Amino acid sequence: MNSLWLAVIGMIVFAIGYRFYSKWVAEKIYRLDPNYVTPAHQYSDGVDFVPTKKMILWGHHFTSVAGAAPIVGPAIAVYWGWLPAFLWVILGTVFAAGVHDFGTLVLSVRNKGQSVGTITNKLIGKRAKIMFLFIILILVLMVNAVFAWVIANLFVKFPASVLSVFLQIPLAIWIGYAVYKKKKGMLVPSLIALAVMYGAAIIASRVPALQIDLVRYFGGADNTVMFGLSGVSMAFLVWIVVLMVYVYIASTLPVWKLLQPRDYINSHQLVVGLFILYAGLIFLQPKVTAPAMNGAATDVSWFPLLFITIACGAISGFHGLVSSGTSSKQLEKETDARFVGYLGAVGEGVLALIAIIAVVTVFATKADFTAAYSSFAAASAGGLGNFINGAAQLATGIWIPADIARTIVSIIVVSFAATTLDTSVRLMRYIIAEIGSEYNVQALTKTHVATTVAVVSSAALVLLPKGPNGFGSGGYLLWPLFGTSNQLLAGVSLLLISIWLKRQGRNYLVTFIPMVFVFFMTLWAMIQQVVFQWSGYGSGEMNMLLFGIGGLILIFVLWIILEAISAFSRKNPPPLSKEM
Repeated sequence: MNSLWLAVIGMIVFAIGYRFYSKWVAEKIYRLDPNYVTPAHQYSDGVDFVPTKKMILWGHHFTSVAGAAPIVGPAIAVYWGWLPAFLWVILGTVFAAGVHDFGTLVLSVRNKGQSVGTITNKLIGKRAKIMFLFIILILVLMVNAVFAWVIANLFVKFPASVLSVFLQIPLAIWIGYAVYKKKKGMLVPSLIALAVMYGAAIIASRVPALQIDLVRYFGGADNTVMFGLSGVSMAFLVWIVVLMVYVYIASTLPVWKLLQPRDYINSHQLVVGLFILYAGLIFLQPKVTAPAMNGAATDVSWFPLLFITIACGAISGFHGLVSSGTSSKQLEKETDARFVGYLGAVGEGVLALIAIIAVVTVFATKADFTAAYSSFAAASAGGLGNFINGAAQLATGIWIPADIARTIVSIIVVSFAATTLDTSVRLMRYIIAEIGSEYNVQALTKTHVATTVAVVSSAALVLLPKGPNGFGSGGYLLWPLFGTSNQLLAGVSLLLISIWLKRQGRNYLVTFIPMVFVFFMTLWAMIQQVVFQWSGYGSGEMNMLLFGIGGLILIFVLWIILEAISAFSRKNPPPLSKEM
């Protein structure tokens, strides 16, 4: 089968969804008001509340939610065949992710830019709010650990990408200063920054001296450096420490100094990267060698695991945290919410779609695919590497050498993952401060105290647990639980939007139906994980950690659902504020 047809079908569905469905939702369901004074104007402080043009905010929002998850999830999920992954990505994006991301953004804007956790108190009750805040806290902690693990491993495997990634930091600071202090345009400086980064990538791919290869510095993969750590483990440790120091600084700076301009650069990276991959697809038109349904995938059932494995590629609770945690504080006009929220979800779907195509076309034969995807564990371990190799193969369709293409693709993946990590640590700071305020622990409401707690706990989670791969495998082992809790969080956010719409007397089925589907699939998957624990994942100590975290999240979610059912069926709910 010609893989180009997958892209054509997917793009048509995405275009129809944005042009018609999101327009209907914006006008008839969410009823956006162009004259509504958004929190960005009402509480403008130049740090968190900053009115931002929709193109720039879309770049920040999209790169914050994109990360590596819409690549890793689909790259693993094709284990069951390309057809179920393809269908869930395109349909989930249009009917679930779009209304979820869009809806949480609108809901937060109508509630002074508050997070979905705080809004839970208004719509359901204080007990539900506290439980929801702890669910979010656990999720962002796992996000921090997982994405730090991804970045550190890519730095170890693709040292040619490091120089460009670190060059992006001073370039973004320069752009932020030029735009917000000198009132310059952002487009041209961002394109210059992108040219510098990719120029460095091309040179570093061919000049080993410019490759920051810590494994080689520590004497090779098998060399024992100190404390019994190999060269690879030592390199991993150093990169985790560097990343934690970086995110501490980045997450406490005003958003205009680093976060927004770097995310705008990343939005151009995404456009360039998607152009390279889709243009390569058009010229190369590789055949799909993976099966539509993989009959050999018998160790783990695709139903319901497929839906929590793809995660951010179709719908993600983390997107609601970004929408209500940072993007709602920067929305210039309420009518921009459709462009930022729904189109951001579509952009993620486009990325997930090309991830599927890259992986299912990289293998020469079906036998090669089934050998690489011999088990779910093998798919989990090799999914990201298969995508990078598949994307590099697509890039050769427009005459980019494979080694340079691998470096550029790894830069894009790291840049997205770093953006998600920055945003997630910032969100974790907000949530810790909210919990501190709720329990009158004033120290936790301080920016640097809350950030320190977030960074130290994230580093501990990714470094301390030891699984089958030894030191530093904690982040990898948390990935399955991350996917499940992430989807459960999306279900809770859809529940909040549904309650809000019902109390406004509007049609709430657009969010209620996907909510029921998401809850059914993810609760089923969560119960499987908590009760049975997949074989082959982690040591006994690690399984106990997964069991404890998973069980805690499951109890919290079930409790919130029970509270929400009561709130949903309440005949005389408390009056809503004018903002809502």
